[in-house]
Amino acid sequence: MKIGIAADHGGWQLKSELAAMLRVGGHEVVDFGAKTLDSADDYPMFVIPLARAVVEGTVERGIALCGSGVGASIAANKVAGIRAALVNDPFSARQGVEDDDMNVICFGGKVIGIRLATELVNIFLAARFSGIARHNRRIAEVSALETPSGHEARVGEPVTG
Repeated sequence: MKIGIAADHGGWQLKSELAAMLRVGGHEVVDFGAKTLDSADDYPMFVIPLARAVVEGTVERGIALCGSGVGASIAANKVAGIRAALVNDPFSARQGVEDDDMNVICFGGKVIGIRLATELVNIFLAARFSGIARHNRRIAEVSALETPSGHEARVGEPVTG
């Protein structure tokens, strides 16, 4: 699988370790940076290009990191078509893909260790979206918020194009 990965200084060490693990596992890894450890860098400059690559299909899935994982998740979700989540447990790594079609997983480099991160990445990459009607409906409701018309989906109301 072709995986994109990005991190600022807060996630740089974990990104380096995860990228190496993925390559050993036979995945093609596209590193969106940071390429060097620089405490003055900002996560959006790396996470946004990663998110765009996921949407464009340049990479199949993404891994975004910062110190807490929160900023990386927020930044990634600003790109239409991205469904990113900060994940710290195996259930969410699997369910996020199966039910919510999560395409970017986020971690905090100052929060999670390499062993757990490796386990969660493997679960995330192995999981597949279920395609169940209720999950498709929910994704469509959320995706409607990304339209240029600016219409927000309202709970309980049908989403129209």
